[in-house]
Amino acid sequence: MGIKPSYIKSLGTELLAKQRENFSNNFDENKQQLSASAVIGSKRVRNRVAGYITRKVNTKRHA
Repeated sequence: MGIKPSYIKSLGTELLAKQRENFSNNFDENKQQLSASAVIGSKRVRNRVAGYITRKVNTKRHA
């Protein structure tokens, strides 16, 4: 889709490092988990972080 901004990558990487077991390969589940575990003011930013985390989990699983 495009290049992700560094704040999306850094936030997603930090959350994955701390709470790896809470995230899955399902985007909708990751959105719900982000709403519960992180304070993100914008729905758009939350969705972008959830998409980044989902993509990272899927690439780790297939690699």
